[in-house]
Amino acid sequence: MHFNFPHKTSAAHATARIKTALIKHRAELEKHITVKKEEWKGNTLHFAIDLQGKTITGTIEITDTEYRINATLPLLWRMFEGKIEKEIQKQLQGVL
Repeated sequence: MHFNFPHKTSAAHATARIKTALIKHRAELEKHITVKKEEWKGNTLHFAIDLQGKTITGTIEITDTEYRINATLPLLWRMFEGKIEKEIQKQLQGVL
């Protein structure tokens, strides 16, 4: 799954916003997922999470104009990729 989510700030500020959002919402997130990996390299977050017994891995790359989200979904979930993307974008709008 790959999609971009635009923002209107610098990469540094956008990175700070997503880091703050992750900290603020961690308890809520961890009710539904298990974070296996959360590693920042510059403005790119490398992650792995378990959701409903399935692992999702990917990156969130932050540029001066957008968040670039790349994730590998479990095979059976790929048919719902469009719905998952829309829900992620909806959640991002509320958080960022």
